[in-house]
Amino acid sequence: MSSRSPFDDPEKAAYVWRRFRRLMAWMMLVTITVVIGAISVLYRQEGMVSIHFYIAVAIGIAFAMLLMAGLMGLVFLSNNSGHDDSVIDPVDRQD
Repeated sequence: MSSRSPFDDPEKAAYVWRRFRRLMAWMMLVTITVVIGAISVLYRQEGMVSIHFYIAVAIGIAFAMLLMAGLMGLVFLSNNSGHDDSVIDPVDRQD
C-alpha cells in the first residue's frame, strides 16, 4: 500500500530521470578514465602479458564501476525524488 508517488507526475519524473542519466554519463567518463589509467599502470609494471589479460581487466573494472554507479544512482534517485517517502510501512504502528 502506498500513497501517490512523485513519479506519477510526468514532469517531475522526466526531471529525475534526466538527473540520473546525467549522473551515469559522468560516471561513464570516470570509468573510462580509471580503466585507461589501470591499463597503463599494469602495462608499465608487467609489460605485454596477453591481450586477453588487458581485455579482462578493462571489462571487470568497467562492469564493477558502472554497476555500483547505477545502483547507487537509483538509491539517490528514489530518495531525492520523494518516492521513498510515499511508501506506507504496514509494520509501523505509530498511528
